[in-house]
Amino acid sequence: MNLKFQRAVDRYAGVPICALLSLLDRFRGNATVSSPPRRILIILLSEMGSLVLAHPMFARLKQKYPEASIHVLMFAKNREVLDLLGVIPEENVLTLDDGSLGGLVRDSLKAIRTLRVLKIDAVIDCELFARISSIFSYLSGSPLRVGFHRHTQEGLYRGSFINRPVMYNPYRHLSHQFLTMVEALESVSMPPVKFIPEPDPCKPPQLAFAPLELEQVAAQLHRDFPAVKEKKLVLVYPSGGILPIRAWPLESYHQLCKTFLDEGYAVAITGLKGDIPLAQTIVDHCQSASCINLAGYTKSVRQLLALFHRASLLVTNDGGPGQFAALTPLPTITFFGPETPQLYQPLGTNGYCFHQPLPCSPCLTAYNHRSSPCDGDNQCLKQITVGQVLAKAHEMLGAAPDRKPA
Repeated sequence: MNLKFQRAVDRYAGVPICALLSLLDRFRGNATVSSPPRRILIILLSEMGSLVLAHPMFARLKQKYPEASIHVLMFAKNREVLDLLGVIPEENVLTLDDGSLGGLVRDSLKAIRTLRVLKIDAVIDCELFARISSIFSYLSGSPLRVGFHRHTQEGLYRGSFINRPVMYNPYRHLSHQFLTMVEALESVSMPPVKFIPEPDPCKPPQLAFAPLELEQVAAQLHRDFPAVKEKKLVLVYPSGGILPIRAWPLESYHQLCKTFLDEGYAVAITGLKGDIPLAQTIVDHCQSASCINLAGYTKSVRQLLALFHRASLLVTNDGGPGQFAALTPLPTITFFGPETPQLYQPLGTNGYCFHQPLPCSPCLTAYNHRSSPCDGDNQCLKQITVGQVLAKAHEMLGAAPDRKPA
């Protein structure tokens, strides 16, 4: 399903369903809450990168409730990232197919039946005002439901059955807000958590790869693209994903990649299969054997992260690759504009975020369901110059370990 259709379903079907469930909850009264919770459900239906930002939350849950069984409800397309993080047993993951409305309905009914059998004690709904996730939290049968709540704000109705309503705070990083939701499980104040939570329990883990696995990925790359073998590699992710307004201008990527090639680097354009035509425009512009199209090349997120170990730098729009790089040593430059690093900056220590804080930036927010009013002229990104990016890239490349193959 495309994003506009998902938003329409969430609005026109979600609002009346939330109202109906709120009325039902009012008649049912308060259920008995198990303390501490023994079975906890996390609902995470966002993009893959959000799973990396949620890692400290999972660590805090394990620290605070070591005896609890933790389950996750998520979209099937994001499953691999969660498995790579290794934060919960694979059998505790419930997935939904959002490729079609029929598939989503089928998997939703199956998931609800499974959750009712599990007798979930507590739900943490990590979505920013999506109604479908709040509906799942109620239909799970859990007596304790933590989620972001609109309080007095207009237009963000998710029902009145969230009984641990957390204030969404646009001034705090999302990973910190996820930690607040853990503390809200047993908070009795209104709003919950009127204290400063402890510092993050950990940064994202550096995923371990056997040396042989990294060598095999690099060797395959060199067989497929011999021209890059003896050169340092710069990876570039030019796609905006499901939100094209997040993309730095294509012309800027053209100039950036051409400069890297002139300086003796190899450049690889990464992305999903759907990004192959976009990547090819950069390859065609550069006209160099050392500029290669890797969109759709990697068969898994793990293979992509192994490829990150071969590279010396990643330049990316806001999205999954920038978050994934925090799981590796790869230095990374990430462009923000329609969204803000104040909320979504990758958690690793090996990155730098460009952000031009114009009066209209960020325009993709939880309050407008990430539907920008921008006319497409994303000056917040266009005003980030190639010269600025090259200066930071040279600084990071100079500090990075030598990743040229032996």
